[in-house]
Amino acid sequence: MAAKPKIAVVGAGLMGHGIAQVFALAGHDVTITDAAKASLDSAKARILTNLKDLGEDESAAERVTPVADLAQAVGAADYVVEAVLEDLPLKQKLFVEIEKHVRPDTILASNTSVIPITRIMEGLQKRERALGTHWWNPPYLVPLVEVIETPWTKPEAVDFTMRLHAQAGKQPAHVKKDVPGFIGNRLQHALWREAISLVENGICDAQTVDDVIKAAFGRRLAVLGPLENADMVGTDLTLAIHKTVLPAIDSRPAPSPYLEKLVRDGKLGFKSGEGFRKWSPAQQQALRAKVLQHLKKAREQEAKQ
Repeated sequence: MAAKPKIAVVGAGLMGHGIAQVFALAGHDVTITDAAKASLDSAKARILTNLKDLGEDESAAERVTPVADLAQAVGAADYVVEAVLEDLPLKQKLFVEIEKHVRPDTILASNTSVIPITRIMEGLQKRERALGTHWWNPPYLVPLVEVIETPWTKPEAVDFTMRLHAQAGKQPAHVKKDVPGFIGNRLQHALWREAISLVENGICDAQTVDDVIKAAFGRRLAVLGPLENADMVGTDLTLAIHKTVLPAIDSRPAPSPYLEKLVRDGKLGFKSGEGFRKWSPAQQQALRAKVLQHLKKAREQEAKQ
């Protein structure tokens, strides 16, 4: 493949335009396509806005070429990443179509948060060149990309994908077995399950859950992972704690009835103004801005190290 592989991004929405931005900033020529004309037409403008906001090279936006036709968008690509809705039939159908228009050696990747890659890629003729890449939102600020191999994925495809993302300034993490949720979301939603259970069972309210996490172990998480922490305090102490606490932790293999009732009652969080907590438009805007500013500062600090 070329020294600077050509990238095609299928999907110009929240994740897709950000992924295109990262690769373009790293010097790749990127084509981007989307069935929704409005998303495609605004992709370059959104990328340029992000680059200006971050103080990065605005000329990178010129390396992104919006293309309405899927075949034209992916035909010359060395690497194609799909970033459409979390809809399994849609993704399956899309990859079957993509495979018709790419070279035999083009690597195909799906950006999905939780859907097993084997399910998405099972209809391909050359499944050995397909894998998953789970980017985190926003893609241009969160460094991690989980690279998920399937039982069919050849090692060369994994190695190429790991190098490609590392060279683009991301932190690739190799997920060796394709399981729902991969690594990050399995960990995140295990925490969310217990957080919801604490509120459901009247142990505390939602704000207290969030306050406890942010004011306690959450402060360490950026520099101290859970298994580093377990080694630090000792595996013997970890075992003793687990003997007491694990039997009491929520282990239901289904969503919480409390969460299901919130959704049933139309309490959808920011979308409706109330979920676990009530959110005014001003509070929503303030929290979004706070998260974005935190991610920017973390990125700036990492760049200085």
